[in-house]
Amino acid sequence: MLLHHVARLASLMENAMTVASILQEKGHDIIGIDEDATLMEAVAMLAEKRVGALLVRDSKGDIAGMLSERDIVRGLSAEGAPLLEKTVASLMTRAVVTITPQDSVNHVMAVMTHRRFRHLPVLDGGRLVGMISIGDVVKRRIAIAEMEAEELKHYIQSG
Repeated sequence: MLLHHVARLASLMENAMTVASILQEKGHDIIGIDEDATLMEAVAMLAEKRVGALLVRDSKGDIAGMLSERDIVRGLSAEGAPLLEKTVASLMTRAVVTITPQDSVNHVMAVMTHRRFRHLPVLDGGRLVGMISIGDVVKRRIAIAEMEAEELKHYIQSG
């Protein structure tokens, strides 16, 4: 009986601990903006969509960078309101770190913590398939802890 519960828990955890599992639950929507849009347009989009970062695309539709609320706040602190008339390209982060659907939740947590990122685009074979946030990762970790507790409860009750 113990082996059955351990094997079941291991199987559940393996499937639940990947970026793919997060995307399966939250969807593959990507909120982006063109690099030549103004920062004021970006601010409006962040507010309208209720997100903390935008994927920035170039004229060919490829990833050009990322723009976060933090980028905008830092820019406003340095330059003031005139910053909002500049383009997204003038402020975005160009060196975009990406993850894959096969990456583990633990790996993503480590990248986000070490690099101080709150959002990461997900590429599968070089194709953009989604974006996840630190909130998505925390939600997944809580769900995993709840699954583990439920499995332990079933084991104890069947014991």
